[in-house]
Amino acid sequence: MSDLLTCTNITKRFGGLVAIDDVSFSIQKGETLGFIGPNGAGKSTMVNVMSGYLKTDAGKIVLDSVDITTMPPHKRVHQGLARTYQIPRPFPELTALMSVITASLCGKDRKNQSFEDAAGDATHYLEFVGLFSKRNILARDLTFFELRMLELARALATTPKVLFIDEVMAGLNPGEASSAVKMVVKAKEQFDLTIFWIEHVMAVLVEAADRIVAIHYGQKIAEGTPDEVVNNDTVIEAYLGKGWRNYA
Repeated sequence: MSDLLTCTNITKRFGGLVAIDDVSFSIQKGETLGFIGPNGAGKSTMVNVMSGYLKTDAGKIVLDSVDITTMPPHKRVHQGLARTYQIPRPFPELTALMSVITASLCGKDRKNQSFEDAAGDATHYLEFVGLFSKRNILARDLTFFELRMLELARALATTPKVLFIDEVMAGLNPGEASSAVKMVVKAKEQFDLTIFWIEHVMAVLVEAADRIVAIHYGQKIAEGTPDEVVNNDTVIEAYLGKGWRNYA
């Protein structure tokens, strides 16, 4: 596999706080890269930097040979990046269908797309995530789990190369969480995605990820296969704890 997305020496500061400290890693085409660390480690900050919501203070981000370091978020979407949020961010006054139509119209390679074509795409993605029957419901009236699925449908509608998943299980009951994880795995396979996945439930990433990067206080402390990372003494001390497998 070849590198699809590369982050080199990424640094992000908030005043005197260094949230991301000279972090480098790459994501290979077709793989799932897990990204772990304790609360406050800098995981969501890294996603915000990679997606363009925050600007880097130093470093370089390259997607498919294109330097996207200074691109605004919408242009990164055009290059093939999409993301979901730990706390869903719907368009509350739009129906589920219109929400996904909007994403389709704003996605990669969609300059000449008609509204009718976008509606067809939106229908397809809503069916995929199981929300077609809710297509005419306002986003504000959907359940939390349905909002999670709507976020995934919106992201898929932009036809991404790389999909960022930020704690898809957060706020869900065990049955919903299991369904959400299965949906992400299914989406990766069906739409030939590369996945960058933040998740606190380590058992999920051990099963789903090809490699894992661990950070602590904004610094990378480990990188490797799931087995290598979860058995790394530094990761166990900083994040997992010796008995983590009993609670995963």
